[in-house]
Amino acid sequence: MPSVVVVGGGMAGVACARELGRHQVEVVLIDRNNYLQFQPLLYQVASSQLPAEDVARPLSVIFDDLPSVTVLQDDVTAIDFATRDVSAVGDSPGPADYLVLAAGAQPNFFGVPGAGEHSFPLYSVADAERLRLHLHERLRLHCGPDPAPGPLNVVVVGGGPTGVETAGAIAELFTALREDNRLGDNASVHLVDHGQALLNPFSGKSHRYALHRLTEHGVTVTFGVAVTEVGRDSVLLSDGTRLPTSTVIWGGGESASPVASSTGATPGRGGRIDVAADLSVPGFPGVYAVGDVANIPGPDGRALPQLGSVAQQSGKWAARNILAGTRGEAPTPFHYHDKGIMAMIGRNAAVAEVGAHRHQVEGPIAFAAWLGLHAILLSGVHSRVDAFLNWADDYFHHARPADLELGGATPGRIAWADTAADKPVISPPSNH
Repeated sequence: MPSVVVVGGGMAGVACARELGRHQVEVVLIDRNNYLQFQPLLYQVASSQLPAEDVARPLSVIFDDLPSVTVLQDDVTAIDFATRDVSAVGDSPGPADYLVLAAGAQPNFFGVPGAGEHSFPLYSVADAERLRLHLHERLRLHCGPDPAPGPLNVVVVGGGPTGVETAGAIAELFTALREDNRLGDNASVHLVDHGQALLNPFSGKSHRYALHRLTEHGVTVTFGVAVTEVGRDSVLLSDGTRLPTSTVIWGGGESASPVASSTGATPGRGGRIDVAADLSVPGFPGVYAVGDVANIPGPDGRALPQLGSVAQQSGKWAARNILAGTRGEAPTPFHYHDKGIMAMIGRNAAVAEVGAHRHQVEGPIAFAAWLGLHAILLSGVHSRVDAFLNWADDYFHHARPADLELGGATPGRIAWADTAADKPVISPPSNH
């Protein structure tokens, strides 16, 4: 059997390693974290709807039933596609017969001054925890017996799913605090986007629904403007408007992990690796790139979006092509099974476009579908049970996240006595 090194323990890398492990292929999976994180729910960690442990599952537990897969926790410093060699700070896995790059993405600040230093991206569990602690501190100052002077403004950059879902969750949090007379009317959420619609990949009907529901939640939405500067206490827009804020949440785009630039391949759009139809990297035999680090061609020739479903399916497909290669068979072009797209906007408010023909569903039905799908996609039965219990508590006690924020607590998680290992080691968020 060949040796395979998978760089990245995200949804694409885990799917690839698990498929190979089921066929007893020797795999080394390397990642800086010891857990798989579920990025679509990071905004719920930031807004105290879910504990961080429910969206991050230890890799050792995920591969516990696959002894041919070795997990190596380390920082990758460089990758050489030509030799299929990976360099790391500690133990480097060495050259392999096959190399799969699944290193994921990082926030793209597009060169905006101050964005990297003063905004809060939502691309990791540590990001979500840092934002949650920041919001807790701001709310503590504005909701106490002697509230801080001035407004409490939150500016969300980007009208994609991350921006829309985060803006809706924080607006609901503010509403719950107002209804309990713990927060004044000077708290606001402002979403800005350089385009002309929310949830751009969705249909026009979904654009209008999302805008209506966000506005109904009290979110101010401004289209046609870009952020040109982010300061410690304000953000400057391209139309000259300066918004006072100490909370800028960045959902304005992503680019490939920095390690992609060290591979020897010429980076494509977004710094990602351009791959062939079978997910291989042209010019580098035995090398594949999958998930958010790759520009994966779709049926129309354009790159597929950076979605969790694309990551999972591409990781599994790359593994199958590697297995085909070991049998002397030709690799097959990746065929993405489009199950649709969906976004949460708030309580009983979600939008889903199901299937390749994008049948649109909105409101409570889409809300229930969103909950069900995301619970299924979570890794591990314990995380699924915990998520459902927390969502049920939020639904019937809508002030619960507000209580947790002001109390400095985190959402509860069942203490699974028989699975002590089923808990990720999440590094403390760095100061901002």
